[in-house]
Amino acid sequence: MTGWSDAQAEALDWLKANHEALSKDHMTIYDFHEPSWREYRSSAWYMDRLEAEGFTVERGTGGMPTAFRATWSNGEGPAIAGYAEYDAVPGQSQAAVPRRQPREGTSKHAAGHTDPHSALGIGAFAGFLAAKRGMEEHGIPGTLVFFGEPAEKLCGAKPIHAAKGYYDGLDAAISFHPHSFPALTNGCFWETTSAPLWSRMYTFECEHPETWQQGHSAGGVTHTHAAARAPGAIDAVCMMYTTSKMMKESMLPHTGSWAMNEFIPIAGQATSDNIAPAVGQVQFTLRAPSIEMCEAAYAVLDRNAEHVAGMTHCTWRADWIARTRAGLPNKAMAEITFRNFEKLGPPKWSKEAKDFAREIQKELGTPETDEPLLAGMEKLTPPWEAEKSFREQLPAWQLNYAADDYVDYTWHCPTVRLYVARPTMEPRPDGARWPEWVRHAMNGVPAIIDPMWSKAAEVISTTVLDLMTDKDALARAKAEFEERTGGGIGGTKWVAPLLPADFAPPIHYRWPEYVDTPRGPEWTMP
Repeated sequence: MTGWSDAQAEALDWLKANHEALSKDHMTIYDFHEPSWREYRSSAWYMDRLEAEGFTVERGTGGMPTAFRATWSNGEGPAIAGYAEYDAVPGQSQAAVPRRQPREGTSKHAAGHTDPHSALGIGAFAGFLAAKRGMEEHGIPGTLVFFGEPAEKLCGAKPIHAAKGYYDGLDAAISFHPHSFPALTNGCFWETTSAPLWSRMYTFECEHPETWQQGHSAGGVTHTHAAARAPGAIDAVCMMYTTSKMMKESMLPHTGSWAMNEFIPIAGQATSDNIAPAVGQVQFTLRAPSIEMCEAAYAVLDRNAEHVAGMTHCTWRADWIARTRAGLPNKAMAEITFRNFEKLGPPKWSKEAKDFAREIQKELGTPETDEPLLAGMEKLTPPWEAEKSFREQLPAWQLNYAADDYVDYTWHCPTVRLYVARPTMEPRPDGARWPEWVRHAMNGVPAIIDPMWSKAAEVISTTVLDLMTDKDALARAKAEFEERTGGGIGGTKWVAPLLPADFAPPIHYRWPEYVDTPRGPEWTMP
């Protein structure tokens, strides 16, 4: 192959020869569709497969049952990291058909792959296996470190791995994600990167309902029927929810593209109307451009919780679910990666893929077009051009946007954020949004989804091999990391992990999942 080293050509040949098998692997993960912190079959598949491929696998890393670290070494050399994600999103169950239809045998509220993480994981996995093949066949020394990162939708695993030292000793990392923004498709982050995401669970418990309004029972009868019932945990959750909604306008300035959302996993736990609900929980998740903004918002939430607990005769506590840093850019890594993307060219979609997209147009009553998929998906976007588009929509002071927990890699080694186009429909002529099921359905059609993850695998494998063999390129990336952190890990501008090293992963909460019952498998609705 013109323009590639022998090892890179070997890697690309391996990907081509194994494409059909890898496509089936993707469908295996896609069909597991397991939600955050409950990815038991998906993570086991990766761990078993990596062991079969010659990696040494540490299972359950950081106290997370569905996390892992897989290592393969070919002698002394750079340690390059990548990862798979594999969590699906509750409420998004969708069959791979051009109409709204949950997967067979599942609730419509069950999880489905949206971004999709099934393809994200296989793209990175395939890229690292191909790089391994090139290293083996051509005697290239170095170490591949491949992580299993559960619960990305909660920004769960990576800040925990970082806090517990799993990213220490890495020389570089590659983070890949599917993408559909026209201004950023098929490229890399340049200067503007992802923002922090913080998430906290507030738990209210009514531990002593008998002490509520003591001495005011009716007729002197000492029984719950004759006494005012304590407000309890349902009232606490409701008040926390509504009060914090009302306070949103006063938490932070109306700038910076920040957003806060809520989830109620437990409300009440009482089966008798005259017993005070004993326990309730509400989770608040915030995406904001800076750590300082996150701190300000959670100070308001903590005050709300304290006052709500007092009014409802409850105790309260707040426990972190996730706490990420803002992303640290590395232009050298972006340039190394994008130059390989340029040589490979963008992904291309076949007539079969476009026929499926036209079936969706027909189903939803919109005109069928020759090019139903987003035009920008088959072009490259240089990182510096994508940066201009970012800056046009953000205030000058805002350096971080949206959120993803890959950012915790960026503070431990030079890291690139690679984006490859995911199948996306052209805008509807009436200006209406496509239903969410549309893109979820396309994620399970090999003709549509395979071009995305397979192109990512090509870019990842060739970039890993560049980092293993081009000492000057890796040195440039590491020098930029040293400069941006003020001396590397522990430097004057370095930001340490925001979770403590002894942080207990939040795996014990009532996250949605399938459970086996005497009635058969059932989807739990917290």
